[in-house]
Amino acid sequence: MVGGGEGAFIGGVHRMAARLDGHWDLVAGNFQSDPAKSIAFGKTMGLADDRAYADFRTMAESEAKRADRIDAVSIVTPNSTHHAIARAFLDAGIAVICDKPMTITRKHADDLAEVVIRTGLPFILTHNYSGYPMARQARAMIAAGELGAIRIVQVEYAQDWLATDLSGNKQADWRSDPAKAGPGGALGDIATHAFQLAEFVTGLQAQSISADLSAFVPGRKVDDNVNVLLRFGEARGMLWASQVATGSVNGLKLRVFGDKGGIEWAQETPETLLFTPLGQQQRIIRRGGAGVSPSATHATRVPGGHPEGYLEGFAQIYADAAELVRAHLEKRAPNAFAKLAPGVADGVRGVKFIEAAVASSKNNGAWTPVD
Repeated sequence: MVGGGEGAFIGGVHRMAARLDGHWDLVAGNFQSDPAKSIAFGKTMGLADDRAYADFRTMAESEAKRADRIDAVSIVTPNSTHHAIARAFLDAGIAVICDKPMTITRKHADDLAEVVIRTGLPFILTHNYSGYPMARQARAMIAAGELGAIRIVQVEYAQDWLATDLSGNKQADWRSDPAKAGPGGALGDIATHAFQLAEFVTGLQAQSISADLSAFVPGRKVDDNVNVLLRFGEARGMLWASQVATGSVNGLKLRVFGDKGGIEWAQETPETLLFTPLGQQQRIIRRGGAGVSPSATHATRVPGGHPEGYLEGFAQIYADAAELVRAHLEKRAPNAFAKLAPGVADGVRGVKFIEAAVASSKNNGAWTPVD
């Protein structure tokens, strides 16, 4: 792991998710930019003295030479550092699991995509919400034509934790600094999740968008509220993401409407998917229940009625990553379920979305292609 040291939030989540299914062991890391602190933190994680590294470049070079080298690196650092770290490990022949957004510039995103295509190394992007069983159930139903032709896609991600100035808070400070977070605040932090989920579930790609970005907290240098209209060919969409929505905790919701029916799913109640066929009563599809798709069943760990949620969805991405890495090492094709894991192409899409939204908002919401 690179990043995720003392005071970090997401590093601990990644470590728990990686361990949940028994596929991964943490054996090496550069956890903080301060060399002494990184080495000290590595020791608290139980790492051998020679595998708690002072910097990521030394880690990549050293691990590449070991007979027991790491199978993959997990990158859980601020957005601006993703490219350099990922490139160092890819160049060392090591697979990458990277937090989103993949990079903060299109140039860097394209560079990573080129390296991944050229080397064939696995690259997994941790859009963890696409690992939820009911998100995969919704995708399977749409792919099977149960909703018919898609007409409307509505997705939102509402939080309130940045509704005031949190200067001095480690997590808030880097997310509010364009040099570290990139050109988007809430846009890069949570709107990219909403955007990826909408495209993942529907199988559609937004061709152009019209965006209005706002920074409501005085002095904030990046957006904290995002309104976007999307055009998916014939289908139309709306995306709202906010980190100043008072009273909202982690309100990621998706609704998709076709000419034969509609579905609705919410991350805060992830066990159920609502499905309404045209002219019929609404149905409740439960995780682990009868008749769910093979992809949803594959992403299920315990029987229905025993709630699964955030960590399990995250763990599914790590389980998929494990299959992709094993298949690469064993020179075989991965199973079909692992192919659902977000990859470098999703990373490029996310960066394109961010750049298009920023450009559109600066141009008074002008329709801007996502290309």
